[in-house]
Amino acid sequence: MNSITETGDVQILCGLCKKNLAGLRYVLHDTKTYCVQCYESNFANRCEACQNIISTDSKDLAYKEHHWHEKCFFCSMCRVTLVDKPFAFKDDKIYCSNCHEKFLATKCDHCHNIFKAGMKKYEYSGKQWHEDCFRCKECKIFIGSNSFILHEESPICVTCYENKYAHHCTKCRGVINRGGVKCKDMPWHKECFTCSTCNKPLSAEKYTMKEDKPYCIDCFGALFAKKCCKCDKPITGISGSKYIAFEDRNWHSDCFCCQKCNKNLVGKGFLTNGNDILCPSCTKA
Repeated sequence: MNSITETGDVQILCGLCKKNLAGLRYVLHDTKTYCVQCYESNFANRCEACQNIISTDSKDLAYKEHHWHEKCFFCSMCRVTLVDKPFAFKDDKIYCSNCHEKFLATKCDHCHNIFKAGMKKYEYSGKQWHEDCFRCKECKIFIGSNSFILHEESPICVTCYENKYAHHCTKCRGVINRGGVKCKDMPWHKECFTCSTCNKPLSAEKYTMKEDKPYCIDCFGALFAKKCCKCDKPITGISGSKYIAFEDRNWHSDCFCCQKCNKNLVGKGFLTNGNDILCPSCTKA
């Protein structure tokens, strides 16, 4: 705290210029004494409005480490004096109540009216509502402290959200609250996305779909895939694997070989001999 005092006969020196302050006005600042000139040059506050020093002869009005001359303490918009009047402080500037409410006060995201002093406010994810405006968009029930989901910028109660907006699992029809798996625009709980035959979890496995049902590779091969004429194993076509089809018979690409010399015949000429395929060289032998 600073104070201005006049000295008596006691010798007091200025803390900076060492001037004898006997019989002079001085300022007490942080337990030290200074002449008025040194104090104003080194310690006096500057007015936020005019940027001039607030001298010891002027009243210093302060708020949140900001200072003003009494004559400069006015609304930054309409210039009305705010001395001994309520005011608002925003972005290092002061405003009268009327200007603040009209131009700067935050507004409710539902009714778009301002929040007046003392009003209860609900805030979430950058949105804010009056107490009476904080209601479910669908059923209009007051949400208060209950759980809700912000959907398309509006609060929705859990019941309405689950009934109208939430994804429902293709298998169990339950609500998918988080995560899940989606295939062909059909959602599943992760734990419900299993093989339709053996019930093996498929969320981290290779799978294929048939008639909108998921199958693991083994079950799909056993139930639906063509069989290779050579190895008799399923031809699934999973992961882009190729196969050869001729008339009513099918082979894995790696299995499409000459019956005698085992030369691979993919992309080459071949002849048939009953159920066997032969390269041209072996047919002449």
